[in-house]
Amino acid sequence: MRINGNAIRPGNIIEHNGRLWRVAKIQHTQPGKGGAYLQAEMKDIRDGTKLNERFRAAESVEKVRLDEEAYQFLFIDGDEVTFMHGKTYEQITLNKEMIGDPVVYLKDGMNVTIHSYEGSPISVELPDSWVMEVMEADPVVKGQTASSSYKPAILENGERIMVPPHIEAGARVLVATADGTYLERAK
Repeated sequence: MRINGNAIRPGNIIEHNGRLWRVAKIQHTQPGKGGAYLQAEMKDIRDGTKLNERFRAAESVEKVRLDEEAYQFLFIDGDEVTFMHGKTYEQITLNKEMIGDPVVYLKDGMNVTIHSYEGSPISVELPDSWVMEVMEADPVVKGQTASSSYKPAILENGERIMVPPHIEAGARVLVATADGTYLERAK
């Protein structure tokens, strides 16, 4: 499907210069002289190289349609991550690099979406947020204002995050899997 250069959004997969790229960031720019353009920061899906490219509104690019399948996380063995298909129970093993930084938030039984292009898996999408238990949390320092102060805490997966002062060890919190930030206390 062809789209205009100014219709590119973060997360889109586009075909450009004969390669597949995932758009990471975009910035619309309108200089004083010349026409407006969209500056896109993209990452090659296959080898991870980065590219900054300018697209004008008059240009068109090919937006790639990906196949999406629901899988369940099973286990990690070294650099390999194993998932099971939700309906066929077929297992697939992928490299940790395909998932990126959010790999630390994989938890037993987590349902993920695996995107593939022409039968070859190219990316793994975790849920937007996941409930994690706080294993350690620093004590509250008297005199801190509750609205803007956060304290360090360590989650069950060993990751360190910043949480509000009222969160104690043993509490369950909702964490954004994309960047590992605290969202709210889990119910």
